Amino acid sequence: MEISARNSLKGTVKKVLPGTVNTEITLEIAPGVELVSIITKSSAEKLGLVEGKEAYAVIKSSDVIVAVD
Repeated sequence: MEISARNSLKGTVKKVLPGTVNTEITLEIAPGVELVSIITKSSAEKLGLVEGKEAYAVIKSSDVIVAVD
């Protein structure tokens, strides 16, 4: 796989919560480290995302928001 994004994190699908339009995907990147993403339901189905499957979180810096208290 070759992509233009600089940040990709390999993980295992831990949870899939399908909704009417979107699906919430939880990836376990490392033991106790999880990343949650909301993608379209049709994309989740097309990718065959199910618990236990390996997948990548691809992060574009323009879409990451960082905040502090």
